[in-house]
Amino acid sequence: MTKIQLWSGVIMRRIAKQANIRDLILDGVDVLLARFGYRKMTMEDLARQVGIGKGTIYLHFPGKEELALAHIDRIVERLLQRLREISAGPVSPQKRIRAMLVTRVLFRFDSVAHYSQNLNDLLAAVREELLVRRRGHFENEAQEFAKVLEAGRAEGVFACPDSRSTAQLLIWSTNSMLPFNLTAAELGNRDELEERVSLLAGLLLQGLLRRPQDKVKPKKKDKTKK
Repeated sequence: MTKIQLWSGVIMRRIAKQANIRDLILDGVDVLLARFGYRKMTMEDLARQVGIGKGTIYLHFPGKEELALAHIDRIVERLLQRLREISAGPVSPQKRIRAMLVTRVLFRFDSVAHYSQNLNDLLAAVREELLVRRRGHFENEAQEFAKVLEAGRAEGVFACPDSRSTAQLLIWSTNSMLPFNLTAAELGNRDELEERVSLLAGLLLQGLLRRPQDKVKPKKKDKTKK
């Protein structure tokens, strides 16, 4: 065995022992999805990209499908963290809801834009399991929306007696714009998508805002009647 091989083995073992090895592997998946697409990406390609042995990947992920699903899970986890930051922000409930609606669409778009041409390939391979996981993804997002809706309701800003159900409706209303529901052609460009989701967010907010109740005027007595 040559010195180069020995040194290469040392480096690979060092990388494999890093605490963030799962993230390093998923970073590699992100690169290869853009370079090859899901079907052409191999475990050997991924091992070379990360600089580890193929066996190290299998210690953390049982197969290629689980790698792709974990990649999607990580996008959603990062999005959820961003939604939490917005929901805890100092601006009005209306501005927070608008920002959260726009963010949940654009964050996903930005996360897959570099491999949008290969997106259909990925979705076709993991769609069945992804549909199961999405329920949990959307439920977690709805919880963050519900917090802001409840705060707005307490302030007299929103007219939504059931914040949880209203949050789920906001999620469903914007799901049609998510990249995992669209083909590469349907995605369009970012500016167009931002404009569409902003318009939709505005319409949804109009339906949420509390309006002053019309005062009912008392009927005048008919003096002609005794």
